[in-house]
Amino acid sequence: MSTPLLPSALMGPLFSSAAMREILSDSARLNRMLRAEAALAAAEASLGVIPKGAAKPIADACHARFYDVGALGLAAVSAGNLAIPLVKALTAEVAKKDPEAARYVHWGATSQDIIDTALVLELRAVIDDLLTEIDRAIPAFTTLAEKHRHTATVGRTWLQQALPMPFGLKVAGYAAALTRARARLKRVRNEDLVLQFGGATGTLAALGDRGLDVAIAFARELDLPLPDAPWHTHRDRLGEVASALALLAGTCGKIARDVALLMQTEVGEAFEPAGEGRGGSSTMPHKRNPVAAAAGLACAAIAPQLCATILAAQVQEHERAAGAWAAEWPTFPALALVTSGALNSVVDIAEGLDVDDERMRANLDITGGQIMAEAVAFKLAASIGKAEAHKLVEEASKRAHSGKKSLKDALAADPKVTAVVPAGELSKLFDPMSYQGVAQQFIDRLIATAKTGR
Repeated sequence: MSTPLLPSALMGPLFSSAAMREILSDSARLNRMLRAEAALAAAEASLGVIPKGAAKPIADACHARFYDVGALGLAAVSAGNLAIPLVKALTAEVAKKDPEAARYVHWGATSQDIIDTALVLELRAVIDDLLTEIDRAIPAFTTLAEKHRHTATVGRTWLQQALPMPFGLKVAGYAAALTRARARLKRVRNEDLVLQFGGATGTLAALGDRGLDVAIAFARELDLPLPDAPWHTHRDRLGEVASALALLAGTCGKIARDVALLMQTEVGEAFEPAGEGRGGSSTMPHKRNPVAAAAGLACAAIAPQLCATILAAQVQEHERAAGAWAAEWPTFPALALVTSGALNSVVDIAEGLDVDDERMRANLDITGGQIMAEAVAFKLAASIGKAEAHKLVEEASKRAHSGKKSLKDALAADPKVTAVVPAGELSKLFDPMSYQGVAQQFIDRLIATAKTGR
């Protein structure tokens, strides 16, 4: 099966979920356009705008199995969009059984009404699928956060060891970020996915004074909100949807980046779930590569460029656009696919992360206690001032490094330090979990947000 992301099914599974590929399959996309046509006919028939008997024959013909997808695609080249050959084919299909009903296919609509409304239906299905997957990742990360809220690990800044922190705080942050992504998706689903129906220039002139009545009934048929007016060349709502998808992909990329770094041989603190044939090398039998993280990172790198195309396509001419509108057609499905790929990777990680707390503890000790330098400096600062305390600890750190000994020993040998902090009290300062500030409160707050969605 081909996808809008890649010309072959050979590569698509690397960068998208199976569910999303099905949502964006040719038959599914065609069925959404046909669903819009059937809903339009039903709405108009219910109001007497077209004969009441016309709706059923039109609806009966609105199934993708009746149409040659390849032929429609080729016909779209000369027509300029897919709706024109589809309406022609639909009219012919209806005419096979009811020539009179065929006269009312696509009554009062324009091609963009059907294409945009089908896109809105598609994005609704896309978001619903993403929400389902997010709802798997969030509880998995909150469970990890609870389990590892007292597991000491290295907090890193600029890729260097900075201060100790609970590993639970890191994964609670993942859960909260995904919770924000979920709220964002729900908001754009409710606010931005609205009916498109305006006729040739957004006036519904072909329907006389019944245009608004039909629009209301049409929206009801599809369970879509009705905007104040058609939005053919006002694409800000779609820009918000694209941004929400790209932001989700970026959140997943951040998580994937962390996991890839934690899996480095020299770090070895957390790992993707293992499995037969997973993460291996074609030549090196010992390898355990971060394959889910790599896929998530690839998808997160692609998504912003696709989002940028949607944002650039906002600049459209007058009442109906040439070119910019068409740029959305392949871009939105591609964006949805890579977003699903990024999220699929994170769900896999969340539900199977293998945490090595012993290695985390060992890594806390590799600097010989220098990771606790700030803790000591602030303890000293309470008595001798921040600047002097910083100088003392900095000098002790240099002596410890050059003498290949621990920072604690270097500090204990300095009478200026022991005059303020006795040796026994100094030892307590080198317990990593004694210096975590309000991390436990932050974990509680993040988990509460993840669980309540607020």
